[in-house]
Amino acid sequence: MKSLFVTQVGLDGFLLAGKQTLIMVSVSLVIGVILGGIIGITLVLTRPGGIRPNHAIYAILNPIVNVIRSLPFIILLVAIIPITRLIIGSSIGTAAAIIPLTIYISPFIGRLVETSLLEVDHGIIEAANSIGASTFETVWYFLLPEAKSSLILNFTTATIGLIGATAMAGAIGAGGIGDLAINYGYNRYDNAVLFYCVVILVIVVQAVQMLGNYLAKRVRA
Repeated sequence: MKSLFVTQVGLDGFLLAGKQTLIMVSVSLVIGVILGGIIGITLVLTRPGGIRPNHAIYAILNPIVNVIRSLPFIILLVAIIPITRLIIGSSIGTAAAIIPLTIYISPFIGRLVETSLLEVDHGIIEAANSIGASTFETVWYFLLPEAKSSLILNFTTATIGLIGATAMAGAIGAGGIGDLAINYGYNRYDNAVLFYCVVILVIVVQAVQMLGNYLAKRVRA
């Protein structure tokens, strides 16, 4: 039992890893929501039969989203190392991990936003058109409010996926819980670190999911 619960990593080590994970997730998520929101709204507007159909834009943007989403994060992480070095000046560390995390999560959120907006009853759009609402007004005052509950649940899904991605980013020295698990738990055969890292991730993911469910329920009420 001693080998399972006693570890060479102190509380400070876990707190630092938690802080690094929080930074990676929060910064990437904020940027990802902004970029993903723009992507998702653009896909909805320009798709065939959309509010502002534009074949050229949709034909370019849709495949780009599909291509990036098809890449496993660990492959994307390695593939864009030159871009990361160009922007950050390094390919390791918490700041460097934010670049691939943002590129990874933005198209994912974009597709989730698209799905949420497409779930809105078409009658809402017709109502907006009947009062002469502009494209911006239709999206901002009609589509987004109607899709709030679905958007919250989808952003919750994206956040959980991002937490998993930050753990994988530890493979290239990004810091955070994943880096702690790999460097101390795996490389140094410290099973206690692996155990605690798994427990922390499970608790965090459960808390995020519960919060997302609660907020979505409040919005629907």
